[in-house]
Formats: sequence, C-alpha cells, structure tokens
Amino acid sequence: MQALHTAATGMAAQELNVQVISNNIANLRTTGFKKQTAAFQDLIYEHVRRVGAQASDQGTIVPVGVDIGGGVKTVGTPRSMTQGTLSQTGNDLDLAISGEGFFKILMPDGTFQYTRDGTFQMDNQGRVVTAQGNPVQPTITIPNNASGLAVNEQGQVSVTLPGSSTSAVQGQIGVTRFINKAGLQPVGNNQFVETPSSGPPQDGTANSEGYGKVTQGSLEQANVDVVSEMSDLIAAQRAYEMNAKVISAADQMMQSTTALFR
Repeated sequence: MQALHTAATGMAAQELNVQVISNNIANLRTTGFKKQTAAFQDLIYEHVRRVGAQASDQGTIVPVGVDIGGGVKTVGTPRSMTQGTLSQTGNDLDLAISGEGFFKILMPDGTFQYTRDGTFQMDNQGRVVTAQGNPVQPTITIPNNASGLAVNEQGQVSVTLPGSSTSAVQGQIGVTRFINKAGLQPVGNNQFVETPSSGPPQDGTANSEGYGKVTQGSLEQANVDVVSEMSDLIAAQRAYEMNAKVISAADQMMQSTTALFR
C-alpha cells in the first residue's frame, strides 16, 4: 500500500525537522550562532487522470485530475543570518558586528574562515586570536607593555604605549561580506567557509557603506527565538505522530484485505 511509504517519508522529514530544532535550542547560548530551519517539498505524483484530459468523444474536458502524491522530501536546511542581540561583557577584546559582515580568520593551513563570534584573546606573541589560537585578519600584534586597548567602530585597534599620553593605532580589524551569506558552509567552532553558493569574499572596512560597525566590549548572541522553537517542536512532534498513525491504519487495512481473500 502506497500510504505506508508516503507516511514513512513524512516521519523521516519530521525526524530531521526535530533534529534541526534541537540543534537550534542546543546553541541558544552560542555566541554568533545562526539558526536553521528545515525546508520541504512534495515528491513526484502519480497521475491517474491528468487534469484537462478529454473525457468523451464529444470533447468534454475533465475539470480536475486524479493525482496521487508520493510523500515529502527535504530540500535544505537554510540558515537565518539575521542580527542577534548584543550583550555587553566589558572585555576589551570582545567584539561584535552590528550589521553586515564577518570577522576573517587565518587557519593553520593558510586558508580563511569567517565568523560572527568576536570572543577574541591575545596569544603569547600579542596577536589577536580566536579561542582556537588562529589570528584575526589582518594580523594585529599588541605590545606587551601597552595599555588602554580600544577598538573603534571602524575596527581600528589603538593602545597607549609607555611614555606617551596619546594612543597609537596598531592595526585595523577587517570585515568581510558575501553576496549570499546563507550560502556559507558551517564547519564548527562558530566558523564558516566560502562556497560557490556564497560567492567570493568581499573584504572591506567596518562602518563603511555596506559593512556593519564593530562594537567593543560586546558579543552577538544567537538569533534563536526560544518560544518559536518550542512551538515548532510541538508541531513537528504532532506531525510525526500523525504520520505514525497513518502507517498503523494502513497496516490494519492491509491485514483486513488479506484476511478477506484467504
């Protein structure tokens, strides 16, 4: 019975939906996390009687057809790149981007990854690095005897050196944007890599046209709405249960039919 397979695709789809929702909830407190949603499409149809087909020799046309659907399939888990709220931390190297753009990170193999997580620190060389020790681009080194670290909205990093009453610019943290930021591939550690879908990276200056501004002493929170996620979870659970009932009903119908022809 086709209903068994159709309902099975529905159960599989809702199982994936719950997995996506659970990942969103699990990352509720992950800095710079961007939530995902599961997107579905219906499967190919069996056209028992095509709409618009000729119904008689006199040329009458059937107004509706008979199309039997084959179920549902997952077509993607698109990521919402909307802005998360900023939370103040007071740490000098906690940075957040308000608006478009990502921080650019140099990896050990010479490639670049991109992140909205501005939880930066200094390594033993004074470089501004991620939690994994990878330098933020362009590489900025803070002298070990410097004080008064400040980062302005353009990403310029300034410090006060001994014997000086004015601050000196040590470098400028860049911001990178993409034509299709939802096309970036997540690789863990709150970081993404470019793909043909995202388009090439466009390096620029923070707080300039098309690029967001940098806020020091703050971090961007996940853009996950708990109430919405819980509502979606309940709906997915109900849909899963209904598909399971369809399988049970179809199985009982098959058993009844088999019993009649014994």
